[in-house]
Amino acid sequence: MTNAMTELFGEVIHTYTREQAIEDGVLVDVTEAGREVGFQFPVAMTQAAWLDTVKWSEADEKRKPEYTGQDERGRLHDVVWMAMLAARRAPAGTRRIPVRLLRVPTVGRGVRPRYADLVMECGPGDNAEPVLTIMMPDED
Repeated sequence: MTNAMTELFGEVIHTYTREQAIEDGVLVDVTEAGREVGFQFPVAMTQAAWLDTVKWSEADEKRKPEYTGQDERGRLHDVVWMAMLAARRAPAGTRRIPVRLLRVPTVGRGVRPRYADLVMECGPGDNAEPVLTIMMPDED
């Protein structure tokens, strides 16, 4: 007996799993930080979202003219916490949730926080389990 999806679309040519995307660095696994704020499902961020809102290096700190109190752990907590608050406010069944937060940009010398807009999407993982992905608004 042939699978209805195979009948409709033909044999799968190539697959790229969430696990592979995490291994390749396309996605950053932030499940532990997500659990700390109350998420019950695995959470990952796209590389673009990570670089814009979480990444913070010694070079970033040195480039800023005054102490900003930034570090990756704190910035990651801010992202997942704001994502949790957005999820709590979203109507039941919402699949793509806007997330807005303030963060100090890594580019430039400024230390004034600026808004960053992200989205969080709930979808199926590699085994059809629910997983969350935090990404830039123009990413899928």
